[in-house]
Amino acid sequence: MNTEHLMTLTQWLSPAYPVGAFAWSHGLERAVGRGDVTDADGLLDWLTCVLEHGAGRSDAILLCAAHGADDVAPVAALAAALAPSRERRMETLQQGAAFAATTRAVWGLDLPDMAYPVAVGRAAGLLGVPMVPTAQVWLQSFASNLVQAAQRLMPLGQTAGQRVLSGLSPICARIGVMAAEATLDDIGAATFAVDIASMQHPAQYSRIFRS
Repeated sequence: MNTEHLMTLTQWLSPAYPVGAFAWSHGLERAVGRGDVTDADGLLDWLTCVLEHGAGRSDAILLCAAHGADDVAPVAALAAALAPSRERRMETLQQGAAFAATTRAVWGLDLPDMAYPVAVGRAAGLLGVPMVPTAQVWLQSFASNLVQAAQRLMPLGQTAGQRVLSGLSPICARIGVMAAEATLDDIGAATFAVDIASMQHPAQYSRIFRS
């Protein structure tokens, strides 16, 4: 990865990039509300499962598939279909549309609106940003957003939050490598508690997040 690629990737996946990630908790708000996640250790366990067995792994595979695809449309259609709840579908499609709109405007890419990981993978492929680092930083950005969400939902200080994120970094690195070697046939998830939390979230009495 050259300096230009590095700077572009960190810009795309920084909190300043206008995708509205701060509005989504990926079901974590419901998990905290029902007492499944109450402290830093519980958050680390929850996010480890999300990364290894849920959307983290699946989205990384979708990102890598989009990176090298001749036709990205089937990957985008699969990504939208895989969302296990209405809110999770909105989460990925709305962030993806926002990412695509800004990236089209700044870099002039032929990048249609599509699910967030697919849009990032496609943009990286068009600009020649290497696949594995893109997937790894994507995963860390995803995890970082959920740690920030947890800090708004529970007694979790900034230092404790960074310890959680540091503990997740090797997982992000490993899954990024795995995703680059995988195919769409390797996608599969087993995070039932996470999916159920996202399904229950719309009925939660008090909410600050959209998912």
